[in-house]
Amino acid sequence: MTEKDKKKYRYNFGTGRPPKYKTAEELQAKIEDYFENGLTYRKVVTGPPNNRQIREVPVITITGLVLHCGFCDRHSFYDLEKQEEFSHTIKRARAFIAKEYEELLQNGLGAGAIFALKNFGWENKSEVSNTGTMTKKIFIEKGEKKDLEKHIEEVTK
Repeated sequence: MTEKDKKKYRYNFGTGRPPKYKTAEELQAKIEDYFENGLTYRKVVTGPPNNRQIREVPVITITGLVLHCGFCDRHSFYDLEKQEEFSHTIKRARAFIAKEYEELLQNGLGAGAIFALKNFGWENKSEVSNTGTMTKKIFIEKGEKKDLEKHIEEVTK
């Protein structure tokens, strides 16, 4: 495309938006900033009824990380993971957040954590595989041969 053509068109087709991060190190720095400075906190009541305590705990979420890094949604963040240079950095950040959800399960805070882990690709199902043969025993009282053959035919249908 010539300079004249570039001026003619408002957009430079085929180039897309410039990348938000040029290197994995830049993205890693922003991810670390989220975990150090970008978290929100919520108050949680803990302890037995006669000794209740209010604690502030960090709320670590994939959406919080994505927004902190400047993306508009999770899918844009996940698309960056497809690029080899950023793949490890994003997988590691996602694994760290999944670890936090797993720890919530250990603390008895299951419902929300289970939902979040399913969004990370976890599955909540079990599969049972039955292999082997089935044997069917037939007990027949005394009778005529044609009655016996008729009965065997009915059972084996």
